[in-house]
Amino acid sequence: MTERRPCPPAPGPLEDYAAQFDSLFRTLAQRRNFRAYLQGLLLPRDRNKTLTALAGAEPIVEAQAAPVQGLQFFLSESTWDAEAVNARRLELLLWDPATRPHERGVLVIDDTGDRKAGTHTAHVAPQYLGSRGKVENGIVAVTSLWADERVYYPLHVRPYTPAEHFPKGQRDPAFRTKPQLAVELVAAAVAAAVPFRAVVADCADGDSDAFLDALGRAGLPFVLALKPSRGTWAPIDQPHTALEAAAALDWGGPTHPGDGTPIERRFRDGHTETWWAAEVQLQPAAPEPVTRLVVATTDPGRFPPHTTWVLLTNLPRPGSRRAVKSGLAPADLAEVVRVYGLRSWVEQGYKQVKHELGWADFMVRSDRAIRRHWQLVCCAFAFCWRAWFMPEFGDSPPEDGPPPTPTAPTRAPAGRGKKEQAHRSPHPPRRRRTPVLAGGAASGTRLVGSLDLPRALLAGVVRSAPTSGTAGAAGPGLHRPPTLHLYLRS
Repeated sequence: MTERRPCPPAPGPLEDYAAQFDSLFRTLAQRRNFRAYLQGLLLPRDRNKTLTALAGAEPIVEAQAAPVQGLQFFLSESTWDAEAVNARRLELLLWDPATRPHERGVLVIDDTGDRKAGTHTAHVAPQYLGSRGKVENGIVAVTSLWADERVYYPLHVRPYTPAEHFPKGQRDPAFRTKPQLAVELVAAAVAAAVPFRAVVADCADGDSDAFLDALGRAGLPFVLALKPSRGTWAPIDQPHTALEAAAALDWGGPTHPGDGTPIERRFRDGHTETWWAAEVQLQPAAPEPVTRLVVATTDPGRFPPHTTWVLLTNLPRPGSRRAVKSGLAPADLAEVVRVYGLRSWVEQGYKQVKHELGWADFMVRSDRAIRRHWQLVCCAFAFCWRAWFMPEFGDSPPEDGPPPTPTAPTRAPAGRGKKEQAHRSPHPPRRRRTPVLAGGAASGTRLVGSLDLPRALLAGVVRSAPTSGTAGAAGPGLHRPPTLHLYLRS
């Protein structure tokens, strides 16, 4: 076997990060283009980060230039595994003390849509796009993220392919609904041994009976939002929705809250808000139901639409019999609100990632190229956190061994036997971070702004971070049952 040819290094600390992916690329061209792509995503551009913009070329005049064509081939035709790159990225995140997940964080499931023209691009069709707030021609991706009060990052992503792309439509065996994709993402996070307090999702997934059933059968904790209009059959004199039940509770204002529990939510920018939470029941109610219905709002008298949550959770009450039988850590109302409040990372932070790093700026058509672009954007975002935490962790001693395994399920997921686990490639030794670069070196001929955008990008994210909330019942942590295989009821 011939020795690998050295690759031109990326600017400054980006080289230390990119070098940890070198074993996944077979050729020098792949390693060079990986660095060029990340650098193009991280550098500020005056226009959308298409392939010409990433290569620093003119959109029309230099569209056929060698650097542009090299990136096009790297994205569309070159032989490298995007899933392996994502697995390495997650290893680095799970290894780093600054970003290592823990059992107080949450697993957020969400979908994001972006407008795309044409009819020949994979996954593109007229569908509802959250970024536009209406049905338009575009592409939708279902994503999973890990988040706590301090940091968040995407874990896995799956494109949603509308039924019209399949020969048999929705009856085609290859067709997957968004809830089915969400179940696959939760299973992928569990398989990657990512610990979390609960699965969190908005009403788009929370109102899906299939998604709820899959989480319940797997015994995974969840806090899901429901549409305020969702209700149940009941006698005419009984409440039919959670808001109707909450309105019937005793409420005499902030000085006489009655059945309302005050919860102080603290934001990273310094301001605080007082929310009120109450647990409600709809008829018929079991003596000790498996799930709890919680209404949280800033005004129990009016229930403002933008600051009112209707939450469904299977986290048991502290001191209840289910807290012992279920094996899940109990949660009081403050903890339930805290857990769902972490979902705001999607709304406040993920948009900046899309706008600054070019999530939707790709100009390729194939499914493989689109998936690769998304994974490279996730790698660039992971480097942003690395650059953000460098001053704090730059002087830490290097770690020569593989990353420690986080809290994992009690039994390996289906399909990952001892033989496969024994052949997993070990992580390369971690390079020592240079304190001089970590100390905030100025941009110049060597750094060319590689740290300016990551730190400026995350500064805005951190300022608008979600709340820490009043400390709830931490409990003994997340306890998962032996069987973690997720499936949908047929």
